[in-house]
Amino acid sequence: MATLQLTDSNPIRFKPSLNNSSLYTNRHFRTSQARFIPKASSASPPSSSSSRRQFLAETVAISAATLVPLLGFEQPARSDDGLSEWERVFLPIDPGVVLLDIAFVPDDTNHGFLLGTRQTILETKDGGNTWFPRSIPSAEDEDFNYRFNSISFKGKEGWIVGKPAILLHTSDAGESWERIPLSNQLPGDMVYIKATGEKSAEMVTDEGAIYITSNRGYNWRAAVQETVSATLNRTVSSGISGASYYTGTFNTVNRSPDGSYVAVSSRGNFYLTWEPGQPYWQPHNRAVARRIQNMGWRADGGLWLLVRGGGLYLSKGTGITEDFEEVPVQSRGFGILDVGYRSKEEAWAAGGSGILLRTTNGGKTWIRDKAADNIAANLYSVKFINDNKGFVLGNDGVLLRYLG
Repeated sequence: MATLQLTDSNPIRFKPSLNNSSLYTNRHFRTSQARFIPKASSASPPSSSSSRRQFLAETVAISAATLVPLLGFEQPARSDDGLSEWERVFLPIDPGVVLLDIAFVPDDTNHGFLLGTRQTILETKDGGNTWFPRSIPSAEDEDFNYRFNSISFKGKEGWIVGKPAILLHTSDAGESWERIPLSNQLPGDMVYIKATGEKSAEMVTDEGAIYITSNRGYNWRAAVQETVSATLNRTVSSGISGASYYTGTFNTVNRSPDGSYVAVSSRGNFYLTWEPGQPYWQPHNRAVARRIQNMGWRADGGLWLLVRGGGLYLSKGTGITEDFEEVPVQSRGFGILDVGYRSKEEAWAAGGSGILLRTTNGGKTWIRDKAADNIAANLYSVKFINDNKGFVLGNDGVLLRYLG
């Protein structure tokens, strides 16, 4: 079985093969957080005691209004916003940032991290009510504008991957992070990482490489023998529509709790699955006419499938299958981009133009929720940390928090 050696290198480029490796690094970096100090009011207080009380009340109100947008305090939802199950949390970031992933420390569910484009890393210590920018020097010492794609924690150990190629690791719940160098032989860009145990993690690239480490990232072992391109070009007679001479990448990839993966090809014309122990990814023809937007795992072990244009399909039964049936949704013609399950019965779907849909019967029927109707943003990801903590991530720095 091949292993991947991690050494200092330039940003990764696409390669068709998986290589061996090891690395040694012992750099830890302390982080700092931005501090904001509001300007003092230039007004002078009147002489009378009542006027002074009025002046103080107005000054406090002005200061609070100034601090809210600066520090990212969530602003109370107005009744005309229609926010019921969800409320928006305002963040101290540029409007153009696309939020991509969120994770919390298992031993302290008030402590979490939020990732996005434009080198965005935010941290919360109060369960996601407020967020502040997090500076990681090891991720800022080069002239790159990183896109942080994925974060995962197991105990106090955490991992972050991004593009251009960057891998960060913490063993103290995010108080300090070390950067682990990567080999330029890594095929594709890292799009997903999963903390699986003590010193252990699983990493996936957009070309289908899956690597496993059990020693805190110093060595990585390849779990598949070749990239998806190599597999499909070697089996062009497999009967998979659109797979011949495939040179694309994954559009999305999702992992089940038992370690199985489902991924959608970049063009959306077929999908692929992988289960632990398999040497190669298994391609599957799509069972619907429209191209696939995204796929993932239901809480009961089955699959959900989204197609371009707003269609939603559920697999019949559990496990990997090619048998799906469509369920009616009120998407108003906007694409649905992700589905997140709070329980086996309750799930939420999110998509373009603030679309939010809810099911309370395992996905058989869906009802549109108006929580984000007045938010002009596309919602890309739905993640439930536990039964009571959930978030919806979108572009333009939009973050919704589940109220229950």
